[in-house]
Amino acid sequence: MGKRDNRVAYMNPIAMARARGPAPNSGPTIQDYLNRPRPTWEEVKEQLEKKKKGSRALAEFEEKMNENWRKELEKHREKLMGGNESSSKKKEKKKKEKKKSNRFI
Repeated sequence: MGKRDNRVAYMNPIAMARARGPAPNSGPTIQDYLNRPRPTWEEVKEQLEKKKKGSRALAEFEEKMNENWRKELEKHREKLMGGNESSSKKKEKKKKEKKKSNRFI
């Protein structure tokens, strides 16, 4: 009893693709891409200027937020400055109390 021949013929994928013929065009070619309409330099400049300007609403919002931020900073500074004075007064009172307590000892 002989063994079964289970060898498979090798199929070259490149040769198979060539045998099928050229691939159908499924989209735009490179030439189509290169020949596409492009904006002129003046149009590009205009677009860049528009981007730099931004929207009015955004500019107004940013200004309003800046004003609010400045107000908050001023309030915070006032608190800190007022807090420093009161804390320095407290320190002075503590020092005086310590001196008085040391006198009796």
